[in-house]
Amino acid sequence: MHDDGKQSALADELRAFLGREVPLFRRRWADRPDSWEARVDWQRTMAAGKWAAPAWSVENGGRGVGVEDLLALEEVSAEHGMPLLVGTMGIKNVGPTIAAWGTPEQCEHLPRIVNADEIWAQGFSEPEAGSDLASLQTRAVRDGDELVVNGQKIWTSQGMDATHIELLVRTDPDAPKHKGISVLLVDISSPGIERRPIRQIDGNAEFAEVFLTDVRVPVANVLGPMHDGWRVTQTTLGHERSGAAIFCARLEQRVRGLIARNAHTVRDSQLPPTLVDDLVRRHVEARVVSLLSRRMIDRLAAGEEPGAAQSVIKLVFSETRQRLASTMFEIHDIDGVAAAAPGGLDVEYLTARSATIAAGTSQIVRNILADRVLKLPRD
Repeated sequence: MHDDGKQSALADELRAFLGREVPLFRRRWADRPDSWEARVDWQRTMAAGKWAAPAWSVENGGRGVGVEDLLALEEVSAEHGMPLLVGTMGIKNVGPTIAAWGTPEQCEHLPRIVNADEIWAQGFSEPEAGSDLASLQTRAVRDGDELVVNGQKIWTSQGMDATHIELLVRTDPDAPKHKGISVLLVDISSPGIERRPIRQIDGNAEFAEVFLTDVRVPVANVLGPMHDGWRVTQTTLGHERSGAAIFCARLEQRVRGLIARNAHTVRDSQLPPTLVDDLVRRHVEARVVSLLSRRMIDRLAAGEEPGAAQSVIKLVFSETRQRLASTMFEIHDIDGVAAAAPGGLDVEYLTARSATIAAGTSQIVRNILADRVLKLPRD
């Protein structure tokens, strides 16, 4: 049962905080609000108010709020259209995994993550191990109190900007595929680590290739049990996929904003009927995604596992985001997109193409649902 009064009070407190801080931030970064420096500044502003990671414990820089409150808070944040926190991956995925499995010494990373003093990446995917992550080949061989790591990671988000990396390695090559894997917490400035940017079509390099040559990592940096890292990894992947539920609030807000900005053209019949129909479809889709995310949050709040819901939400969210980007492109046409501010419609259209690949391709997610939910026969 939700405490609506508590949620309302939290939402009002956050709304008041943003009402003070957002105008200050926009004046401070008027010339480049989406720059890396601006996003670091914004995360530190949110951290100072204990809003960067409100679900985290108070001692780690959060507020200890329950999962049932997170969606309401995300909706308030989405109203202001602020940039994503620069350390989103650390806050949403890596941090909760450290909190769940880490030693007291390892948990000392958490306050630094929330304050953007440490930016974390996930060293999971490899050239021959993407959607089939358990096929990874990066090796870590024990040498006394250290592990010597050799291998390669690819498509590492924020890999060029990260200070640390949650690294998935094989520590027992003779074990079955999902066994003999360990998770390491690694300072990315360690000797033997080389990063190369992967340049995207929009000119940015959000991803990196990471090469590891005789990188020495203390055994004390193993997160969770040695050789049992697949269970630890499932914690990270679960947060990664369930995190899509939080982003649903921003998706619905984006649709509402699109409709509001084009209301006069709809009333004056300036938009073709097919685009009006598309707007209606995007509104319905975004609302359905939002309701699905709310249902999953309710299950999490009740102490239940999200089950298939997280896979359904990931699939529907990513494909809805792509269709929304296409609709925005059609409404504004090529001249409107070309005239958009940097980081605007053009970047969103291009970025949305990757939505059905990131965190598991749509094909893989459909296979998971067919196998584990629908119990369809295999060929």
